[in-house]
Amino acid sequence: MDLSRFPRVPLSRQPTPIEPLPRLSAHLGGPRLYVKRDDLTGLGLGGNKLRKLEFLLGEAQAQGTDTVLTVGALQSNHARQTAAACARLGLACELILRRGSQVNDAYLNSGNMLLNRLFGARLHLLQAQESREGRMAARAETLRAEGRRPYCIPLGGSCGLGNLGYVACAEEILSQSEELHVRLDAVVVATGSGGTQGGLVAGMRLLAGVPVIGMAVEGTRAGQEALAAGQAAETLRLLGRDELGLGDSVLVMDEFVGPGYARPSEAMREAVLLAARYEGLVLDPVYTGKAFAGLIALARSGRYGQSDALLFVHTGGTPGLFGYPESV
Repeated sequence: MDLSRFPRVPLSRQPTPIEPLPRLSAHLGGPRLYVKRDDLTGLGLGGNKLRKLEFLLGEAQAQGTDTVLTVGALQSNHARQTAAACARLGLACELILRRGSQVNDAYLNSGNMLLNRLFGARLHLLQAQESREGRMAARAETLRAEGRRPYCIPLGGSCGLGNLGYVACAEEILSQSEELHVRLDAVVVATGSGGTQGGLVAGMRLLAGVPVIGMAVEGTRAGQEALAAGQAAETLRLLGRDELGLGDSVLVMDEFVGPGYARPSEAMREAVLLAARYEGLVLDPVYTGKAFAGLIALARSGRYGQSDALLFVHTGGTPGLFGYPESV
């Protein structure tokens, strides 16, 4: 797939490997499980957002940007990867982060927050009721008045341009699965801001690939399906491709959200422990832990047989584990 007309800056190690999970597969007694290791993209301890940032910061550099702004939760993985990428590229970085309900020291100062400071980002910390997007827009105007050239990245880097990173990833997955002689029955991924799932859905649609099942980490099935479908449609429009009937191919499960975003659940705890103790695979409690709980439920459901294969896209987030030690 030719994406060469879009400015792009190399930030991540690609392709990331696909690895089997044989011990966990045997333990669950269902389909063969595989993991796409997008936690190993490299820069700033890795994660899925680097694929998006390659296109977003490619555009930013083409526009002569000197300061990058983005928004997120206090322990945002996207914010941390943005800070790392800006450090690599010599760009100033400002993060507008909203506090959650936690008040412990680990949440406020460890994990991604520690790394944000290490990468030299300027932090703007908001209370729960404040608008992150409003503050980002106001800050960008202030910077312009000072003669700076800011570039604003939306929540999670989720937009048509950023999602191109996961259009490319869909092609990567299909190529790797062919090399491994593995016929995938579904791809499973955490979905929050919707861009990673939207990019994968768009890519798989263009390539006649496999179904993508999003495991919601917040919201409802209907809301998250609409969000991911909107992201996929925006991506296809950017590529000049047809989006008709797209909504029918966007699948989200919301059974594993638990009490809410960044709030622990027993299914998440089990998933984090099983991944660690059977495969040495580290998940985080906010995104991959809940999404992996969904993968485990699919494996146990009887919907897929032992000859079937499911691929879990590990979107990273490992530093966040240290921001929520009480969750596991």
